[in-house]
Amino acid sequence: MKKYKKLHKKGFTLLEVLVATAVLSIAITVILQLFSANIRNIAVSDDYVKAVTKAHIKMREILDESDITDKTYSEITNDGYKVDVSISEIAKDRSENLNVKLFEIDLKLSWLKGNKEKFINLKTMKLVGKKI
Repeated sequence: MKKYKKLHKKGFTLLEVLVATAVLSIAITVILQLFSANIRNIAVSDDYVKAVTKAHIKMREILDESDITDKTYSEITNDGYKVDVSISEIAKDRSENLNVKLFEIDLKLSWLKGNKEKFINLKTMKLVGKKI
């Protein structure tokens, strides 16, 4: 009887190479999509950080005013933001016998990004002494 030697083949079959290539291409595609989504999210968050900073500065200006009265106004900043401010006295019936007035300040800051209008709202209250 002849003894047959076992042939040990080294390397990969064509099917194994094709499967590995397909898996690798899917993984690379998913990773690239995640990176592009993260870059878009960073750009969007940058827009909101700028807007919140602008709105906060405008709100501080309003709160620093010594004479606050009921009023509503709009303005457009040099960099294209639209600011809508509404100041109204609230709880008049509760504060009529007190030496203070309570004002609600509502600030809406909006801007265009592409074809969409983005906006943020800030609300606060300020207690002001009545003029005697």
